Amino acid sequence: MSPTSPARTAPSANAHGPTRRLTTAQALVAFLARQYTERDGRRQRLISATWGIFGHGNVAGIGQALVEAGPRGNGDGNGGGANGNANGHSGAGAAHRMPYLQGRNEQAMVHAAVGYARQSGRLSAHAVTTSIGPGATNLVTGAALATINRLPVLLLPGDTFATRPADPVLQQLEVPYAGDVSVNDCLRPVSRYFDRITRPEALIPAALQAMRVLTDPAETGAVTLALPQDVQVEAYDWPEEFFAERDWHVRRPAPDTYELETAVRAIRSARRPLIVAGGGVRHSAAEETLAAFTAATRIPVAATQAGKGALRHDHPADVGGIGHTGTATADELARTADLVIGVGTRFSDFTTASGTLFANPSVRFLHLNIAGFDAHKLAALPLVADARTGLEALTAQLAGRGYRVDPAYETEYTGAKEAWEERVEASFATPDPTARPTQTQVLGLLDALVTEDDIIVNAAGSLPGDLHKLWRTRSPDQYHVEYGYSCMGYEIPAAIGVLLADGARGGPHRPRRPVWALVGDGTYLMNPTEIVTAVQENLPLKLLILQNHGYASIGGLSEAVGAEGFGTAYRHRDADGGFTGPPLPVDLAANAASLGLRVLRATTVDDLRTALSEARDAEGPTCVYVETETPDTVSGPPPAQAWWDVPVAETASRPAAVKAREEYDRQVAARRRHL
Repeated sequence: MSPTSPARTAPSANAHGPTRRLTTAQALVAFLARQYTERDGRRQRLISATWGIFGHGNVAGIGQALVEAGPRGNGDGNGGGANGNANGHSGAGAAHRMPYLQGRNEQAMVHAAVGYARQSGRLSAHAVTTSIGPGATNLVTGAALATINRLPVLLLPGDTFATRPADPVLQQLEVPYAGDVSVNDCLRPVSRYFDRITRPEALIPAALQAMRVLTDPAETGAVTLALPQDVQVEAYDWPEEFFAERDWHVRRPAPDTYELETAVRAIRSARRPLIVAGGGVRHSAAEETLAAFTAATRIPVAATQAGKGALRHDHPADVGGIGHTGTATADELARTADLVIGVGTRFSDFTTASGTLFANPSVRFLHLNIAGFDAHKLAALPLVADARTGLEALTAQLAGRGYRVDPAYETEYTGAKEAWEERVEASFATPDPTARPTQTQVLGLLDALVTEDDIIVNAAGSLPGDLHKLWRTRSPDQYHVEYGYSCMGYEIPAAIGVLLADGARGGPHRPRRPVWALVGDGTYLMNPTEIVTAVQENLPLKLLILQNHGYASIGGLSEAVGAEGFGTAYRHRDADGGFTGPPLPVDLAANAASLGLRVLRATTVDDLRTALSEARDAEGPTCVYVETETPDTVSGPPPAQAWWDVPVAETASRPAAVKAREEYDRQVAARRRHL
């Protein structure tokens, strides 16, 4: 019996109303093209485009549906552009097309979708479709990144046959104890919502639940609808109301009266309060509200990696990054704070220095967060609300009662901030313009070039630590560092997603903002393939490759924990079998050029300054390649200002590990559980 035979076709879900006969895949694409978000009066497409790599598990289903929904399809209007910029109640036509984006790697497609969602303020997202088997399992890393960072992406992997015409079919995982398991079940723990659509009519409730989760500011993340390949092509009489335009309001919940009053009392009684701004400030578009709160109270603001940029670097209350990769200013304030006010943060181990940073014996925590799960961390007084709404309520209450920190405290942290700025200047200084630059000098040259229009994208290696400590953020969205999952290979595809979001927001006649993907050689080798996508779409990606011949970050960590840098350098083997020989003759600049990028090579500080300026002005995708010098005590970044727990071998024969364990035992003794 074929999947589309009369005996397999279910009756209409709405026998008394108008219906439309479509395949399951066609119905899903048509449904997605009519979903909108609305917040603060702004309405936009929820799923503005679909990334896809096609195989036998989705080419005849979602692939064919995207053909019909694209520019040359037989749908209800003319095609939309690759950015999917469809706003307002435009009715039939271009607004209901589904633009398609061609990816080269399934994980990278998810990264690009995540970059798009973050730049869109989580109000617009992309879908990603793959075949079954390796195409589907390649989604897992990207899904984990999206969910950990609370960023919406819709995953549409193909799946094995629901009708089971043969067992096993190609790429089917056979599990002896469960006949309904497929490789897509790997996506369950990294998805905020998961469903397998084994019948066409099951798509209706599943699609609505998927949209609910994608637009829920407290629950959003990766959403997976696994689509068996036979069900994708099965026809069904769909109720017309399934395809009506639907608005999903992104709510801004206000704080509970009791929790608000408790929070106000805690702040008014604090003498050394400190705000820790997390990614929730940005997701809520609460940057101006945070600035108004600090203007009223003069409470200093430290930032997590996701929260950096909540205030401009030159705002009087901004004291920089906090935690293991933070500034001395922020970390010293954290050690003496009597009240830590979290705003939209997860309080990860990098932020808390693995439980050693907040050292005041009487420290308490207050946490404003839209997710109750996060609001209760560190035994905090919870203030469960949208960040903007909650800050507005706090400002009104505190301003009305005349609260403001002691002027001596304000003088203390502003003075410490000025002292840290001198350390930044020293790290960025380039006394010899003919020398090969260090990594921090590279950042200094870029820092001197950019304006508030530029966006910096990074995720892994030693760059996030240097950026968190040193970068001078000039706009709320300039600092795009993914550190929830710190996934190597995120940078290039994410920058493409940022460029697509920027183009959709600005329209076809506004030049795109300069978007820089900063990668080391280790990260570049993980995932360079989406360079081809940037070339194909003619996106003005600015790729900055720093060649340091290996994993610099983990190499340094390896030395610190007594592993002696083992397996972290990209070098030939030596006579003893180790990797301490000459650097590998790898030419990443030539590789980038072979993928279609214009490449500018720089060997000195002066070369790099010129190349960066030329790349910034370029209209097409451009790469700047520089081989960095190992930093010394003058040209390197300031060391870590707080600890991070990486367990060290408790027993070892090599002196490096023995010494590292002694330091570990000393540091771990300072850890607290805040109860």
